[in-house]
Amino acid sequence: MDENDISYSIIGAAMEIHKTIGPGLLESAYESALAYELSELGLNVKHQVAMPFIYKGVVQEIGYRIDLMIDNKVIVEVKSIEKLAPVHFAQTLTYLRLSQLKLALLINFNGKTLKEGIHRIVNGL
Repeated sequence: MDENDISYSIIGAAMEIHKTIGPGLLESAYESALAYELSELGLNVKHQVAMPFIYKGVVQEIGYRIDLMIDNKVIVEVKSIEKLAPVHFAQTLTYLRLSQLKLALLINFNGKTLKEGIHRIVNGL
């Protein structure tokens, strides 16, 4: 599957979760449910993937973590907040650049509907 096929599966699973349990839970609950749904679809899901920061060739373990990495191709950052801020988009794009992947989804589960909470972020490499 390519990144677009994977993202389609992720969005479908996220919508199912939001329809089933709605907004208002912690990010960890949505992350866990999304990982479960995607695993059930046969996708390879990694939780809380350590993202080292490399500065001038020196690896620095600062504690950056990607919420979910799907099939080593797509990053998913899960939020459950009132409103996404520009820093959330910048953080997700930085994770894409550091991982050298092309596509991320930033998903905020804390809205009445999920449609306005899903954002595709592309790394131009």
